[in-house]
Amino acid sequence: MKLAIAALLAGSAAAFAPAQVGKATTALNAFENELGAQPPLGFFDPLGMLTDADQERFDRLRYVEVKHGRICQLAFLGQITTRNGVHLSGDIDMSGHSFDSYPNGIAAVFGDSAIPQAGVLQIFAFVGFLELFVMKDSANGAEPGEFPGDFRNGALDFGWDTFDEETKLSKRAIELNNGRAAMMGILGLMVHEKLGEIDMVADLPIIGALQ
Repeated sequence: MKLAIAALLAGSAAAFAPAQVGKATTALNAFENELGAQPPLGFFDPLGMLTDADQERFDRLRYVEVKHGRICQLAFLGQITTRNGVHLSGDIDMSGHSFDSYPNGIAAVFGDSAIPQAGVLQIFAFVGFLELFVMKDSANGAEPGEFPGDFRNGALDFGWDTFDEETKLSKRAIELNNGRAAMMGILGLMVHEKLGEIDMVADLPIIGALQ
C-alpha cells in the first residue's frame, strides 16, 4: 500500500502547481507552457524531477501521470459503484463464493476476508499483460503516438481525428485534471478505509462510512 501511495504522488507531482518567483530554472523555462501547467496552479515540480530534463524525460513522466490518472479514475468509480451495492453477478470462484460476498475497497485484496490468492494473481497477471503488450505508446516503447498516453496504436480512434487541435488540447487537459483529482480521491478513500480499522470512521458524501 505504501508503494502504491508513493507511486501515485510521484506520478502526479511533476506537472502542476505554482512557480516560484525569482527562481526560474531551465526546466521551468522549458516546460512552463506544456499542457497541464494550467491555472490556477501553473507549473509544479516540488521533487525536482524535471531539473535539467529533456523532452524525452518530460514525455515519460507525462505518460506515467496520464496512466496513473486513468487507473485512479477507474478505481474511484469502482469504489463508489461497489459501495453503492452494485456488484458483478455470479460467483468469483468454483467454490460458489459470489462477488458481493467479499468486502469493498482495499479489504477485497488485502485482509482476512480478501478474495482468494489465485484471484489476486490473475488480476496482477492481466494488468501485467496490458502493461507489456497493449497499453503502450511512444513513451513506452511503441510506435510514436500523437501524444504521451495515446494508446490507439493504429487500431482505436473513437472519432479523435475528427476534432480540431483546440478541442483535442481541451479534452487532454480535462483528462489530466480528472486524473489528478482521481489520484487524490482514491488516496483519500484508501486512507479513510484504514482509519476505520482504528475506530475513526468517517461518514463521507455519496458513499457514506467506509467499513
